[in-house]
Amino acid sequence: MKLHTSSTDGLNLFTAYGDDYVAVNHQKHENNLIVCPESIIADWSTARVDALTEADRQKLLELGAGIILLGTGKRLRFPAVEWMRPFAAAGIGLEIMDLQAACRTYNILAGEGRKVAAALLFD
Repeated sequence: MKLHTSSTDGLNLFTAYGDDYVAVNHQKHENNLIVCPESIIADWSTARVDALTEADRQKLLELGAGIILLGTGKRLRFPAVEWMRPFAAAGIGLEIMDLQAACRTYNILAGEGRKVAAALLFD
C-alpha cells in the first residue's frame, strides 16, 4: 500500500552508472560533476579524493543542500578530516560512499523531495 504520492518529473535522477560513468536522465557523464535535483554542475573539480581543495569544498558548501553525498569512485575513500570538518559546522550532512552507492542514495533522497546533492569523483 502506498501511503503518499511522489513525483520525480523534472528532477535530475541517475538512470545508469558503471565504474567510469554515470547517466543522468539518460545523458552520459564521465568526468567529476555535481548533480542536484534541479541542476548539474559539470565543471566542479578535476581533483581526486586525496587532492580536493578549499575551492572544491566551498562550491559544495554554497549549494544550499542539506545532505551532500560524496561519491569517491570505484571504492570508498575518505578526504582529509580537515577538508570535511566545515560541513558539520555549517549543519550540512556529508556522507562519503563509493560512486554507485552515492547514485542509488541520491535517487531515493531526491525522490523524497530532500535537498540533496551528489558530488561525484571518477577514478
